[in-house]
Order: sequence, then structure tokens, then C-alpha cells
Amino acid sequence: MARNVRCGLIQVHCEWSPEKMSLGDIKEKMIAKHERLIADAAKKKVQILGLQELFYGPYFCAEQQTRWYELTERVPNGPTISRMQKLAKKHQMVLVVPIYEVEMPGVYYNTAAVIDADGRYLGKYRKHHIPHCHPGFWEKFYFTPGNAGYPVFETRYARVGVYICYDRHFPEGARILGLNGAEIVYNPSATVAGLSEYLWELEQPAHAVANAYFVAAINRVGTEQPWKIGEFYGKSYFCNPRGKIVAQASRDKDELLVAELNLDEIQQVRDTWQFYRDRRPESYGEITRTRAAENAAAAD
Repeated sequence: MARNVRCGLIQVHCEWSPEKMSLGDIKEKMIAKHERLIADAAKKKVQILGLQELFYGPYFCAEQQTRWYELTERVPNGPTISRMQKLAKKHQMVLVVPIYEVEMPGVYYNTAAVIDADGRYLGKYRKHHIPHCHPGFWEKFYFTPGNAGYPVFETRYARVGVYICYDRHFPEGARILGLNGAEIVYNPSATVAGLSEYLWELEQPAHAVANAYFVAAINRVGTEQPWKIGEFYGKSYFCNPRGKIVAQASRDKDELLVAELNLDEIQQVRDTWQFYRDRRPESYGEITRTRAAENAAAAD
């Protein structure tokens, strides 16, 4: 019997501006919007559902202001995770929930918590690669680079890994997720039209092929006020281990995307393409050589 898992992802527009509404009110409206779509997902019998990067607010990294620190929460002991745990248990649904995490005052992470279908908190992934190179993506002001590795979570329905947004430009972590047993990798993102749009449907299908797993790529939609960094172009999708996009959302509207994924395809692809057998990790040392080691080698 095929091992089918019904998966979903949510892309939405944050239409509320911090110039006109308090951050707390925006947060509550965004959570309420997602709760309605989570309920819709339950009606469609979704078993694993992923939300977008920093789901309960706008993409505030468009500016550098300390006011946004007030959106941080403890993980897992914060109010939003507790709220999502109740929904996961109610709907018997695995949830991937991106959160702005505080570990201690002044130390913040771009994090995604994974909650099992019985409401148990399974763990978290902290975004490793933090951009600070384009106007409007000032993430190093807000986030410490992740330090919790590349975990894969054994959920009721599948082994789930997480990569977050800018991480997708780095194949090394995508490989580690495969080595750690991921069957589905969720990538919650916030990316605008321009240079990244071409890469959106290139890099992640390439990760799916190279590592023989499914990818769920999530982007938000619309233009967020008052910033002018561009339009979040949506186009969230599911990609199979052959690199084919099997379901895709629209460019410009709030949407719940649902796809039936047959996890048996992973074995079928790995029986054909023996990338894990033929890899040569002993020859890849140059990838991880530090600049200090390079300088020392040059001095010798």
C-alpha cells in the first residue's frame, strides 16, 4: 500500500501597517487569519501543515528598529506555541510554526517549532544563514545564526526537516537534512520579486533531486506597508524527489495549498539514483576549511 501523506502549506498577505496599528494587534490579526486557514486545512484532512516565515507579523526586516523585539517569544514556552499545540491536538495535525524566538535578552533567533499531531512539541530548527546584503533584508540586526544543527523530527506521519528562507541558497544543510533522514523538508520564506524569483523554482527542486526527498516551499504574498522592498510573489509549492513541482499556489492571494505526497517515491528514486552511495565525504574537506586554516596553510 502506498504511503501517502496529505500535506499543506499556507501563504498569506500581511495587510496591516505598523504605522496604523500596534504590533500586538497586527500579531493577533495574523494569528487569527492563520487559525481560519488551519481550520480549512483540517476540513481537507491535511496531516502536515507548514506556515510562512515569521508568520504572525509582517516581514519587519525591511527596517532596523528595536521595536520589533517585542514580537519575540520563548520556544516552546511562549503563548503562540501553546496556542498552536492545542490546534495540532484538536485537528490531529503536525504543524511547522515559524517563530521569532528569544533565548535570553538580546539573543534572538529566526526559528521554526515542530508540533506533532497529538500536540507534543518535538523541537525546533534555528535558521543558520542570516542575510544582510540587500536593501530591505536586514536580518543580522534581528537574528543570531542558528546553533541547533539540522534536526529531523519523527512526526506521526513522516520525518520532517526544516530549512528557512535564505538557507535554501546553501546546499550543505540541505544535504545534512537528507543524511539525517528527512522525507519532507519545509522551507518557510519571505522573498520578493526580482533576482530571487528565477531561483525560487530552481534551487529547491535541485535540493529535492540531489537528496531524494520532498520539499515544501512557502512564500508570503503582497506588498507590505510602509516599506517598499517589493512584492512577495507567493508561488508556494510542493516538489517531489524527482525535482518536479507537483502543486503550486497563486502569485498574489492568500491560499492554502494541499497535495497528496506518496513517500514511497523516495525509495523508488534512491533505487535509481545512488547519490548517497556514491558521495565522497572524505574528499570534501575544502568546503569546511576555515579562513584561519587557509591563512595558516599559506604561511607554511
